[in-house]
Amino acid sequence: MLGSGAASAADLPARLYTKAPVMPPSFSWTGFYVSGGGGYGMWDGNNATVVAPGFPGAGSAVTSTQRMGGDGFFGTIGAGYDWQFSSSWVGGIFGDVQFGSIRGTVQDAALGVSGSEKDRTNWAAGLRLGYLVTPSVLTYVNGGYSGAEFSGATLSDDFGTGPFSTTTSFHRDGWFVGGGVENQIGVLGFGPGWFMKTEYRAAEYNRVTLPESFVAGGLPIGLAVTLKPLVQTVSTQLVYRFNWSGVSFGP
Repeated sequence: MLGSGAASAADLPARLYTKAPVMPPSFSWTGFYVSGGGGYGMWDGNNATVVAPGFPGAGSAVTSTQRMGGDGFFGTIGAGYDWQFSSSWVGGIFGDVQFGSIRGTVQDAALGVSGSEKDRTNWAAGLRLGYLVTPSVLTYVNGGYSGAEFSGATLSDDFGTGPFSTTTSFHRDGWFVGGGVENQIGVLGFGPGWFMKTEYRAAEYNRVTLPESFVAGGLPIGLAVTLKPLVQTVSTQLVYRFNWSGVSFGP
């Protein structure tokens, strides 16, 4: 009987080893992040005019109306904090700075002169709300406060006779709205905390009146350029999330 029992045990198939089931990644967007990148932008004078502010009732005395603006490239850095408050929704706060050379043209058609005006710096602070298309891909909209710093302009005529008049540099406050897509890029060889985002933004600033002065002597001409800047940008940025809880890629 014992021999029979031993033979039966020997005839049993060997127990197969099976791996424990792989748990799906657990992602959370809650936490701090920093970002940096660059892009392309345009600014528009938004119905710019030339007025005569030195004369009675000059506030509405339009001498001419023309389009002003231009385009260029910029760099950007930023930081923020997100909260994932459901399986599909993420909200956050952020701030960023754009710096570079979005260069355009300012004109005084009444005098036949024009010059280069540069949007040097834009900064923003706002809120964003996003929807998770997948656990690691976020589509979002944002909006908030924005400020801008523009250079002064030196205006010359079209015949190359030299500088005629100048306007001063100026700062403007305003607001912005935008939207974009952010996604994890660990599959490209980056660590699990690295993301990339592409964003469109439109910022409108308060109207400004820029009195013109003669280059020689600095005396006022009696005319002023007035414009309401609108800046539109498209940027691509790398984002690093400090406490991303997603599982690293690989077998």
